[in-house]
Amino acid sequence: MLAILAAIVFGLALLLDFLNTNLGAPDLFNYQTLSLIGFLLLALYLAGVGAGPRGAGGGRWYRGRRPGRG
Repeated sequence: MLAILAAIVFGLALLLDFLNTNLGAPDLFNYQTLSLIGFLLLALYLAGVGAGPRGAGGGRWYRGRRPGRG
């Protein structure tokens, strides 16, 4: 999820750079700020933050052939 958000932020930053606009707030929504937000989201994704629960409780917990199935 964080990687998707990072891609959206990078896309918005690229669009703002191409259109040469600042959305009325030059210090808040500039290219460098949006790039840093995108890098932060990407770093959090690579660090494993927001990956969801991982462990033995989720998914297919029984590996192998189940008894009584053919």
